[in-house]
Amino acid sequence: MTEFKRVYIDTSPFIYYLENNSLYVEKLRRFFEMCLNNNVQIVTSVITLEEYLVFPYTSGKMELADNFKRFIKYMNVKVINIDHEIAEQAAKIRGQFKYFKAMDSLQIAAAKVSKCDMFFTNDKQLRQERELPCMTLEEL
Repeated sequence: MTEFKRVYIDTSPFIYYLENNSLYVEKLRRFFEMCLNNNVQIVTSVITLEEYLVFPYTSGKMELADNFKRFIKYMNVKVINIDHEIAEQAAKIRGQFKYFKAMDSLQIAAAKVSKCDMFFTNDKQLRQERELPCMTLEEL
C-alpha cells in the first residue's frame, strides 16, 4: 500500500473517517497511520473543504467542522486552490469522460497538477481516468 508518496484524497474518505462510518473507520485509521509513518504527503483541494463543511453548517454540528479542521492541520494536509491550469485540465477530463461531474473532474485535475501519484476516493467511476492510479476504499 505504500507504493505512493503523494496521495490526493477525495472528500468521501475524510467524511467516513471523521464521522466514524462503521464500514470504513478502521481501514481509514490504518491508512492515515501508514501515511504518517511513511511520510506520505496528503493533498486535497478547497473543493474537499467546501464539500465536507456543508453538513456541519446545515446541521449546526460545528464540532464536525472543528474536528475536520484539526485533522487537516494534524495530518499536515496540503490544501490546494483551484486555478486556471486545474480548471483547464478538468475541462479536458470532462471532455473525455462525459459522465464525470464537474467537481470530480476538478478533484482529479487538482491531483494531476499537484503531481500526486495516487488518487484516493470511494467513487469507483473515477477509476476510468487511467493516467493517475486510483484507489477506492474497497481496495484498502
